[in-house]
Amino acid sequence: MTGYDDFDQARWVPEPPGNPERSAFERDRARVLHSSALRRLAAKTQVVGPGEIPDHGRHIPRTRLTHSLECAQIGREMGKSLGCDPDLVETACLAHDLGHPPFGHNGETALNELAARCGGFEGNAQSLRLLTRLEAKVLTGDGRSAGLNLARATLDSSLKYPWTAAHGPKFGVYPDDLPVFDWVRQGAPEERVSFEAQVMDWSDDVAYSVHDLEDALHSGHLRPQMLFDPGERREVCERTLKWYAGDSCLTELEETLAGLVAEPLWPERFEETMADLVALKSFTSALIGRFCLSAQEATIEAYGQGRTRYGADLIVPRATRLECALLKGVTAHYVMSREDHHANQARQRDLIAELASMIMLGAPGTLEPALRPAFAGAAGDAARLRVVVDQIASLTDGSAVALHRSLSSRH
Repeated sequence: MTGYDDFDQARWVPEPPGNPERSAFERDRARVLHSSALRRLAAKTQVVGPGEIPDHGRHIPRTRLTHSLECAQIGREMGKSLGCDPDLVETACLAHDLGHPPFGHNGETALNELAARCGGFEGNAQSLRLLTRLEAKVLTGDGRSAGLNLARATLDSSLKYPWTAAHGPKFGVYPDDLPVFDWVRQGAPEERVSFEAQVMDWSDDVAYSVHDLEDALHSGHLRPQMLFDPGERREVCERTLKWYAGDSCLTELEETLAGLVAEPLWPERFEETMADLVALKSFTSALIGRFCLSAQEATIEAYGQGRTRYGADLIVPRATRLECALLKGVTAHYVMSREDHHANQARQRDLIAELASMIMLGAPGTLEPALRPAFAGAAGDAARLRVVVDQIASLTDGSAVALHRSLSSRH
């Protein structure tokens, strides 16, 4: 594998040589594809919930799993065009959302509040924990889990935030997991994100900005002609400025969105006729190509091709970043900011808080068998709380509701 040496392909726990026809990164891709954590994403909401689009068989809203698969397809092609190992980038994309708890970012907020006494909760840090501890694949010599035991470069490529919570609200490792994190980051420039992780991160942005917009159209919360109104565009830009583009200004965003809506690719209507469905697919394909090619061309112009690890940074032109941020802002404005959406989120946060109390009250019996030894051997309350958080984070939206109902019936 050009650009990757034995150090990059090393594993936390040494293993016997595998099939010589498979690279280390092909093995890693297979391990993530076959993981329980990836399958669970099929039942975790992306943005639009299962009940928010009429089920007539034409369109099913995206889940965390379908989003991860779409992100992986984008990342694999973009990584390959830039000279990265495509299996490595695809694996990072498949793994990037593994740590998301039930109820998406809303669940993440609730768990972060609950976990304040044990270092907080962050989906990216939880992903590292799953990959290196909670998933079942390899044991250490003393019988502890090493998770999927992925190669060093693969784990590093999954780290969007290679630092602790001391750096800020977005972070990639809990104090418990610093030993393996330090092993992964050995020799890496401090707090620098690897090139492959940057490709993964941009692929994630591209995938969810475009596809969440598509789901918003299918749900009926958004109609494309809404954004022909300057007043509507201003409201979207105000939300985008607040949530996604704080380094911009309202005028710049308004000009960018007006230009995007004026493009021939922007649909004039969406009534789910066959012609509308075809036009929408052409629209989403064109946007993905536009965003990826812009980053590829700018990066190749600056660095040439064949760069890996810390040999380059992904360059995304400002205009492209703003267009992507505005698509996120559209979905945020028309889907995530609805009153019924906020009410539902409040119920979800209450459910997670109540679930944590009931699990802790009945632990270790209320924990899945694989987590009970960690709870029983925990050094103190904070360590026990971390095990409870691990349990809740592993749940899907539906299994969280079902477990809450089951435990509530016992009291």
